[in-house]
Amino acid sequence: MTPTDAYLASSKVMDDLRKLNARFIDNFVTNDVASHDAMLHERFIGIRSDGSRIDRASYLEQWASGFDPDVIVYWDVRDELITLIGDVALVRATNKHVFRHDGHEETGMTTYTDTYLFEAGAWKCIQAQITPVAPSKGPADETIVSVYVNGVREERQSE
Repeated sequence: MTPTDAYLASSKVMDDLRKLNARFIDNFVTNDVASHDAMLHERFIGIRSDGSRIDRASYLEQWASGFDPDVIVYWDVRDELITLIGDVALVRATNKHVFRHDGHEETGMTTYTDTYLFEAGAWKCIQAQITPVAPSKGPADETIVSVYVNGVREERQSE
């Protein structure tokens, strides 16, 4: 068994992928382009909630200002589901958000699938896809993994 095979068969791999997902979200909330750039595969592509595709460079350019804590006053991660298939991982979760515009708040949810490839000893995201969630289909609050209020991560009892 190679070191890569041993790692992929270990229990450590799922913990690493959960941490990678948390880092992905934290990078978004903090607009951390450098950390996020290091996570992306050179052939990365994003698929937006409207179905359009975005290349790696454009995606990172938008990452620099994609989260404004004065507009996105609440953001959570819930219903995390990670599936490992060989050296590919599907990292899925749903985000609930509250956007504030001109004193009016709008609540919604999106679900995402981030596809990672384990290559040269590291996980690299090769695709990120966002899908809107109908209000009746959103996962329950009991599945919340992390919460950000006005861009600050709140400590949770289960963490």
